[in-house]
Amino acid sequence: MIPLSVAQLAGMTGAALDHVPDPGAIVAGPVVIDSRAARPGALFAALPGTRADGHDFAAAAVAAGAAVVLASRPVGVPALIVSDVQAALADLAAGVVRRLPGLTIAGITGSAGKTTTKDLAAGLVETLGPTVSNQGSFNNEIGHPLTVLRVTEQTRYLISEMSARGPGHIAALCAIAPPRLGAVLCVGHAHAGEFGGIEQVAKAKSELPAALPADGVAVLNADDPRVLAMAEVTSARVVTFGRSPDAGVRAVDVTLDETGRAGFTLVTAGGTAPVRLRLYGEHHVSNALAAAALAAELGLATDAIAAGLSAAQARSRWRMEVTRRPDGVTIINDAYNANPESLRAALATLSAMTDGGRRHRGFAVLGLMTELGDREEEFHEEAGRLAARAGLAGLIVVGDAAAPILTGAKAVPAWSGEMLHVPDKAAALAALDDRLRDGDVVLVKASHSIGLEDVALALTGERPR
Repeated sequence: MIPLSVAQLAGMTGAALDHVPDPGAIVAGPVVIDSRAARPGALFAALPGTRADGHDFAAAAVAAGAAVVLASRPVGVPALIVSDVQAALADLAAGVVRRLPGLTIAGITGSAGKTTTKDLAAGLVETLGPTVSNQGSFNNEIGHPLTVLRVTEQTRYLISEMSARGPGHIAALCAIAPPRLGAVLCVGHAHAGEFGGIEQVAKAKSELPAALPADGVAVLNADDPRVLAMAEVTSARVVTFGRSPDAGVRAVDVTLDETGRAGFTLVTAGGTAPVRLRLYGEHHVSNALAAAALAAELGLATDAIAAGLSAAQARSRWRMEVTRRPDGVTIINDAYNANPESLRAALATLSAMTDGGRRHRGFAVLGLMTELGDREEEFHEEAGRLAARAGLAGLIVVGDAAAPILTGAKAVPAWSGEMLHVPDKAAALAALDDRLRDGDVVLVKASHSIGLEDVALALTGERPR
C-alpha cells in the first residue's frame, strides 16, 4: 500500500480514532484481514465472519506488528472506528486510486475463465511495467479492495478480476477502482440461479463495459452474442476477440496436441505470430485471446504477446491443474468451481487427452454444480450425457444431489463405461483405488462448496486421505 498516516486513513474512511497515541504514525501496509498475516506497519481490517469475528483477533494483529486496526468498535488497541468495516475498506481503496492518477486499470469479468485470463493478462502486462493483480480469486467486494490496496506509487498497471453474485456488484467494484479497459469473456449459467436467468447474468456482466470512460476500451468476445451486444451499453471504443473472422484479435489454425494443449496463430492489428499454450484445454484459446487484446491495447507487440502466452504457466491452483503420478496416472484437478460451460470444456479436454478412450482410459469424478436455479436437474443430466459421449471408462458421481448426472449418462445407449454413485469423497477415492492403472486420466470437478479438491489432492498425494 502507499504510505499513509493514521490521520490520513481516518480522513479517507470517516473514522474516529481510538487508543491511537500518534495520528501521524505511518501505515505502509500490507492491508490484511487475517491477523496471522500481520507484520510491522500493517493495517488489520477486523471483518466479521460466519465462523469468527476479526475484532477478536485485533490484539494479536497489533502484537504481530500491525500499526492500526480498522474496526467497528473499540478493541483495546490502536484503531480506526467506523460503522461498517467492509464499506470503509472500499472507501480506503477508492481513496488510494484517486492518489495514483498514473495507474492504468483493466477489469476482467465473465461467467468462466476470469482467473485464468487475469493471470495471463498480468503475465503479459508485467513486461511493460510494475503490475498488481488479484491473488487467486480475490475478486469480490472484499478481495477487490484488498487487491487495489496492494498498489504502490511504483505500480503502473492494475489487472482486476471482477465477480458478481447479483445486480450492481460489478458496478460497485468499478466505482472503487474505475477501469479504463474492461474485458468481458462470456455469459454462461454460472450463478444463474441467483441472478434469475442468463439474461440477468448478461445484464450484470455488462456493468463493466457500461462503466468505462469514453476514452477507454471495451474488449468483447465476438464469439458470444450476449457479450458482443454489450457494445451498445458502452461509450468506450470496442475491440473484439475470438475465433470469428470478424474479431479484431483472433486465433486461426487452431490445433490440439495429444495432451490437450492448444496451438494457434495469433492475429492482431499489429501482425501475426504462432502460439503454443502450456495450459490444458482448447477453451483456453479464448482466454488467451482476451489477455492478448488487453496487452495489445496497452502497447505490447504481437510477437511479444505470443511469446508470453506460449511461456505462461498456470498461476492459480485447481483450475485444469494436471499432475502426472509416478505410477503413470494423470490427475486433472479442476475442482475449484463448476458450471455447465466449464464442465463441458473440462470433459472435452479429458476426451482430447484420452482420444475419446482410444489412447488412454478416462475417468471423471463429478459432483454437484450449485446455483443453477430451476434448471439444475436439466444441466446435470446434460453433464451426464457429455461425460458418456467423452468415451469414459468410468463415471463416478458423488452425492445424492448430483444423481441426475447418472440419469443423463444412462440415456446414451452407445456408451459402455462403468457408472458408480458414491455417497462421499472417501468412497470416491476407494472406487478409484480399485480401478486406476498406468496411463489412466482422471478428471475431478464440482462446485467449490462440494470440496472435491480433497479427492484430487489425495490422488496426487498432496493431502492425507
